[in-house]
Amino acid sequence: MTVIKIFLVEDDPDWIKAMTAYLNSEPDLEVVGAATSSHEAIEKADQLEFDVVLLDIQLTDYNEEGIYTAIELNDIHPARIIMLTSMKDESIIMQAFTAGAVNYVEKTNYKDLPHAIRSAHQHPRAMDALLKDYARLKREEQLKALTSAEREVFELIEQGYTQPQMEKKLYKTESTLKNQVNKMLKKLGVSSRKQAVEKVRRRGLLPPK
Repeated sequence: MTVIKIFLVEDDPDWIKAMTAYLNSEPDLEVVGAATSSHEAIEKADQLEFDVVLLDIQLTDYNEEGIYTAIELNDIHPARIIMLTSMKDESIIMQAFTAGAVNYVEKTNYKDLPHAIRSAHQHPRAMDALLKDYARLKREEQLKALTSAEREVFELIEQGYTQPQMEKKLYKTESTLKNQVNKMLKKLGVSSRKQAVEKVRRRGLLPPK
């Protein structure tokens, strides 16, 4: 029997304790670690082996911290993320999927968690295809305001090209290229090339400063 390893991220220690006992009572589920903050979750993600993350959307620092934590965790560990929520706000739920979550469960429906965990773990391929397509759509949504020339510049920046390398590749003067970069940054709502790449890579979701 395959045991599904679970990482629980929730700011309420009592809820962690109760859910750990509840999930561990299932023969094929095991909570291998828990964290009460985004910082702790990111730190532990490097040290633990897990298959599924149960992640509270509302962690302590601000209401949607769990969404940005999901993005960080996706970068560190290729696990399936299920968001835990006490909210029914559709826009928040869509942001959770944008961040890479494969499902969400309202906390009052905690009895659905074993089934949600098994489904997330057992049927990854279909969900991967959907998430990949969704990521593509979110990327296009962000880049649609760019002209073809500005998009070409963005994609070269994304690939790591320097200013002189772009000038040489595109046969453009320094002033022309700088002008296109500035227009591209303005349209993406960022102030640097690094932020532009980061924002598009993270599907438009950047945490508040």
